[in-house]
Amino acid sequence: MKVELTHPHLLSITDLSSKEVLSLFDRSRELKTTTPVTSLQGKSVGLLFEKPSLRTRVSFEVAIHQLSGNAIYLGQNEVGLGTREPIADISLLLSRLVDAVACRTYSHANLEELADHSSIPIINALSDKEHPTQALADLLTIQEHFGRLNGIIIAYIGDGNNVAASLAQCAASVGASFRIASPPGYDLPADIFDIASKLANSNGSQFMSLRSPSEAVSNADVVYTDVWSSMGQENETEVRHKDFSQFQVTDELLKYAKSDAIFMHPMPAHYGEEVPDNFLEHPQSVTYEQAANKLYILKALLEAMLGSDT
Repeated sequence: MKVELTHPHLLSITDLSSKEVLSLFDRSRELKTTTPVTSLQGKSVGLLFEKPSLRTRVSFEVAIHQLSGNAIYLGQNEVGLGTREPIADISLLLSRLVDAVACRTYSHANLEELADHSSIPIINALSDKEHPTQALADLLTIQEHFGRLNGIIIAYIGDGNNVAASLAQCAASVGASFRIASPPGYDLPADIFDIASKLANSNGSQFMSLRSPSEAVSNADVVYTDVWSSMGQENETEVRHKDFSQFQVTDELLKYAKSDAIFMHPMPAHYGEEVPDNFLEHPQSVTYEQAANKLYILKALLEAMLGSDT
């Protein structure tokens, strides 16, 4: 059955309630075995991407196609958010031409301005503040692996970036505990910290911000890391490499986790930095399953936001 959502847009993972998140996971699993599905028949989705993308773009395009919809890719050269045309003009026009827009942008403020002028759903396909569809794919993978989310301990090693922000908030909302170990100066933003802490307190889970990777990983079910320098931070690479030198996830660090712990990474990996060479193929790694699950969570999300009940 189609999932009903209360919020018209998905800019932040907090636009979804814990019940809605869990319902999307249930529907994602159904969609893995239910074919064909025509819930987006006659619908078009604009993919407005300022930044390069492999997994997110392919997952969106395949998800839309498999739901019998039409995907229209709009790169930075075609649109130019706020440069070639004002964002308000773009949003007002696209609202009249397509049924939803997934936007991948450098600035979260761009998403908010798109949504302010839009009469159609706007989906955050990555911004500098959050990456909600990644968090959904991550937690779907964890739930499938362990059969639950409540009580699961997720240890995140690295920068308090957009991926960490969405994962921390979503994990806390569904009863999973979240520990993040970052060097000084790379913590989660204060507003994300406050939201994740409140969600954890209200759902009986733990939220911890630490400095020690081994302390964060101790007895964890999931060990998660991401790149030290994201797109747009290339000029900080040398400084970040020094600051994060003690935050690499290795075999030795994994030994602090539970024996059946899984390793996760949103990809792409920078080998020799946050992980050693070929670490995504580690026996405890589920990174390729994690990446593939983005297709199914996007199918459930798109269907919920603009699909029919057929």
